Amino acid sequence: MTAPIRLATAGVGNNISALFQGMEFYRKLSAQGHPENGFPGVKNARIGGIGVSDLEFVAAFDLHENKVGHPFHEAVLAEPNNYPLLDVPLPECPFTVQPGLTPDDADPSSVGFKRVTEVLAESGAEVLLYSLPTGLQWAAEAYALAALEAGVAFVNCTPEVAARSENLMSRFEAAGIPLVGDDLASHLGASVVHRALLGLLSERGLTLTSSYQLNLGGNEDFRNLRDQGASKRQSKINALAQEGVDTSSVEIIPSAGFVSHLRDNKVAMLNIEGQGWAGTPVSIDLKLKVQDSSNAAGVIIDLVRIAAVARRAGAAGFPAAAVRALKSPYGGHPKYTGADVAHSLRALEEAVARQADTPHPGVPEKG
Repeated sequence: MTAPIRLATAGVGNNISALFQGMEFYRKLSAQGHPENGFPGVKNARIGGIGVSDLEFVAAFDLHENKVGHPFHEAVLAEPNNYPLLDVPLPECPFTVQPGLTPDDADPSSVGFKRVTEVLAESGAEVLLYSLPTGLQWAAEAYALAALEAGVAFVNCTPEVAARSENLMSRFEAAGIPLVGDDLASHLGASVVHRALLGLLSERGLTLTSSYQLNLGGNEDFRNLRDQGASKRQSKINALAQEGVDTSSVEIIPSAGFVSHLRDNKVAMLNIEGQGWAGTPVSIDLKLKVQDSSNAAGVIIDLVRIAAVARRAGAAGFPAAAVRALKSPYGGHPKYTGADVAHSLRALEEAVARQADTPHPGVPEKG
């Protein structure tokens, strides 16, 4: 039996609530006899033998007064989180949310940085999931360094630069630790749909003349993006990069508005204008509405599993298996082919399988 992933998180927002509750949703389905390969909203029932409910939260960091010092299973439901309650019983977690890093703690010699590193090490975490608000580059770097110090794989869900930092990547590679990022590409998000449509125009030989993407939402992420959207905008542009597509005429507004009554729902408006045969016009207008944090959790579950499998396999740096689940992967999308992604995942899973078949000292051979 494959051991569950021991997961720590920096940030206890809606995405973490969606992940925590969703794990229990699928655990309930499994207990009712529902086959894993038929779970709704799940592409990969298992990665390296790890199922979608095979996660155990072991540590969490935040700065909000409604979360710090509270049991994790209560903090994920506390305001300003507004992800809906799923109809599943939630387990109690035997740890409280710890105070997170502040700008004064960014220096590895600080007391706060050492405290976070010690908590990570003592918790036995395999992966640290970074899920703080957009716009905190100093925090992304500091938590990545804390993970490195503790020997923990790092997954960056935000548009801040972590995996794209040559300095950080080289340090994780030298330490033999996975670094996964940057910025998750939501399950069926605006960037995924936008990319597919732009690629379709190129594939069919039409000329792109202009395009825009506007996003609205009612959770804290959208409230924050009104003022901290620069890195998110660039990451969304990065997500569209592909052969044959010129994105210079594409405009993206990550948070065209914070609409409180939308709560954790996201609405995206896409427009694409092009020219076909003889310069005749082609126009596409599309509206996409999703549960924003479910859209994130459906991808986080794969990123976390890939990071854990890579760590267990002894793989360092960036695993190409994570490319399709990211907006701004290390090296950029054009660097990777579908074969690269498939080969990376297959190699990781084979490495983990070999480890499982290798007897430990004092353990008799199988058979």
